[in-house]
Amino acid sequence: MVNTTDNRSAPSRMKLAELASGVGALVVGIGIGALFATVFRSTAVAITLTGLALHSFGMWDKHRLETRVDSPAWVQVAYWICWVMLAILSIAIMLR
Repeated sequence: MVNTTDNRSAPSRMKLAELASGVGALVVGIGIGALFATVFRSTAVAITLTGLALHSFGMWDKHRLETRVDSPAWVQVAYWICWVMLAILSIAIMLR
């Protein structure tokens, strides 16, 4: 078993694990959506809005935690680009 407290690459490995977990959940969600598209059709907007809310909270919370340490400038840029894309998605759903 690896002791991550003594490992200098622990933050990198943690981010990799978080990324793999998140992407895996995304792929599972896409697969479930494809398998049961007709079943979920009537609730698609509610499911999308729930995902949007959860992602927004997670993104905000992670950003809040990351502001306690120095982050590269690209992290700030990616954060705000994501918020813009979420706003566009929200508007598209409302106009639907």
